[in-house]
Amino acid sequence: MRLARIGEPGRETPVVEMDGVLRDLSSVTPDINGAFLDTVLPGLDPRDLPTLDRADARFGPPVAGPSKVIGIGLNYRSYAAGLGVDPPGSPVVFLKAPSSVCGPTDAIRPLPGSTSTDFEVELALVIGHRLRGLVDRDTALAAVAGYTLANDVTDRDLAAGGGPWARGKCADTFCPLGPWLVTPDEVRDPSSVALRLSVNGVGMQDGSTSDMVFDVPDILVHLSGLMTLEPGDVVLTGTPVGTAVTRAEPRPYLREGDLVEADGGVLGLHRSPVGASGPR
Repeated sequence: MRLARIGEPGRETPVVEMDGVLRDLSSVTPDINGAFLDTVLPGLDPRDLPTLDRADARFGPPVAGPSKVIGIGLNYRSYAAGLGVDPPGSPVVFLKAPSSVCGPTDAIRPLPGSTSTDFEVELALVIGHRLRGLVDRDTALAAVAGYTLANDVTDRDLAAGGGPWARGKCADTFCPLGPWLVTPDEVRDPSSVALRLSVNGVGMQDGSTSDMVFDVPDILVHLSGLMTLEPGDVVLTGTPVGTAVTRAEPRPYLREGDLVEADGGVLGLHRSPVGASGPR
C-alpha cells in the first residue's frame, strides 16, 4: 500500500492507494498520524473504502505532526569520501524541527541572505510502533510503518558555523517529504533503494541506499538506545554524494527560481521550486 495526504496545507485528506486505486481514509482516521500508524494501519483492508479521484491535487507530507524528525549524518561512504573524511564509527545523530516538514511540491524557502542552501535526497522512514531501550535488529525493523522520500535541505554556513548542525537544518520548508508513505511489503529491501536528484534538469545526485554505512536496522537500534521513538516520528537516513557542498567551486547552491526534482522510484517524485527567502 501507498499512503498519502492530498489537498491544501492544513486541510489534507488521508488516502491510500492499492492496486492502482485511490481510496479515502477519512472514515477510519482523521489523518495519517501516530495513532493511525500504530493501531489502524496494521489491520487495514482498504478495499471497502470509497474511491477518490485525486485529479491534480497537491500532495502534502505523508505523515501529520511527527513529534520528532531525526537525521543521520555522513551515512554514505561516497558522501564521506566527497567531503574528504572517514565514515563515522557510529551513527551521527541530529534533529530537524517538525515545523521544517512540507510537501513534495511546496516551495523551498532559503533563509534571508543565504548563499549556501544545499539539497540532500534521502530515504526516510516513519515509525509505526514505539521503540524504547536497546532492541534487536528484527524488532527495530518491525517498528517501521513505511518509507518515504525526503530532501534534507541545509544551510551549510549555519550548519558549519560553530554551533549544532540543527541551526542550518530547521528552517520552515527544509524537509520536503512524500508524496507517498510506502508500506514495507512494497519497498522489500530498504538497502537497495535508488535515489536521484537534479536541479534545473541537471543531475546532481545518483546513488543507492546500498552505499549506507549504517542500514535501517542499525540506525533504529542505535536511536532506540538514545531516545524513545514514537509512532509518526520521521528518521532521515543520510544522503549520497553529489550535494553542492561535495562539489568544486563555484558550488551549485540553490537560488530563487531553481527547480529541485528528486526521484525515489516506488517512493515517488519531488518537484520543489525554490522560492523567495522565508523568515529567520
